[in-house]
Amino acid sequence: MPSSSYTTAGELQRACRVTRLANSAGLPVRRELIVRNFAGFVPRQTADSRQSNQRTPPGDCSRRAFQEGQTTVPYSVYGVGNALVDIQARVSDAELEQLGYPRGGMTLVDVEAQATVLKGLDQNNTTRCAGGSAANTVIGVADFGGKAAYAGKTGSDALGEFWLEDMRRIGVGTDVDPTDEPTGTCVVLITEDAQRTMLTSLGASSTLGPEDIDEEMIRQSEWVYVEGYLFTGDSTKAAAYRAIELAKKNNVKVAFTVSDPFLISLFRDEFLELLHGPVDLLFCNLDEARALTEKTDPIDCAQAIHQHAPHVAMTLGADGSLLMNEGSAIPIEGVEVKAIDTTGAGDMYAAGILHGITSGMSWKDAGHLASHAAARIVSQLGARLQRKFTAEEIAELRS
Repeated sequence: MPSSSYTTAGELQRACRVTRLANSAGLPVRRELIVRNFAGFVPRQTADSRQSNQRTPPGDCSRRAFQEGQTTVPYSVYGVGNALVDIQARVSDAELEQLGYPRGGMTLVDVEAQATVLKGLDQNNTTRCAGGSAANTVIGVADFGGKAAYAGKTGSDALGEFWLEDMRRIGVGTDVDPTDEPTGTCVVLITEDAQRTMLTSLGASSTLGPEDIDEEMIRQSEWVYVEGYLFTGDSTKAAAYRAIELAKKNNVKVAFTVSDPFLISLFRDEFLELLHGPVDLLFCNLDEARALTEKTDPIDCAQAIHQHAPHVAMTLGADGSLLMNEGSAIPIEGVEVKAIDTTGAGDMYAAGILHGITSGMSWKDAGHLASHAAARIVSQLGARLQRKFTAEEIAELRS
């Protein structure tokens, strides 16, 4: 395939489609040899070329090849996603049934419908924190001791200020100007079986656009992490593609999370285009993997995805997870705990993987950290770690 230069997110989308068509036609397209030089995307390096261009260890501020004399403090992860205030509330099965929303899923609602739900909740039995799927992940990275940044849009209101203050308090860098739209919220209704039903009012988060993506922050990052929920809006989708474009321009790796099985029913072709193109690491659960690959067996699903993505992290619920790393399958055992609330388990799992691989851990050890982190999250209420991992606990998870 000839080398090309793509300079816009739209051209990136078209390049992905060309690759997918070539694959479907049975053409011998080897991912590592595809030169998709849009805005600086270069072919994957061989072992020999990596040896001659080895990065210094994570945590060393000089590990990236910047212009001579330039110094910076890099980020492990730059996340891109919705900026939502998470509001968790315990409800009975009868209360959830009365509301009439699908149990265990995520439903998009408007501001008025969300206000009605909030009005009916017992405010003494609710908690709130800065959230959003990818936001939960970068918060997790920061909680583990990593450096993280985030692009998400809030409103110029009290909830927006709360979200920004919460992120800054944790140590997550964010530099997106607020808008006049109300800050988005995600009401998480938790029933006695620990199942969570999410009602999301996107609000200001739906106005995130390509202009909000910070190239300098991306340039200083090791990974860009993009959530699939962004594909539900034209502006946010464009922001996602812009982040991926800038990542490849600056030789930054791209991690993508499918986010929810229902998204695959809407955007399967686009997700496959990304998978066949710029995505280096795909996060998904088994249901999402089955919907994406149209296969049933977990191993078959993981292998099908791994044909295109160098790294795969697929969660299997109580059975743990399965990692695929450049040809090797790495099973990760689950950690048995009493589940109280499953909110944020996948987000925290992704945080464990991303922190592990950016802090010198092997993929297997990163998987163990992710598994333990997800278990700790489901054993408590809310998507934020109430008891953070100590450096000693993380060290004990190394082989």
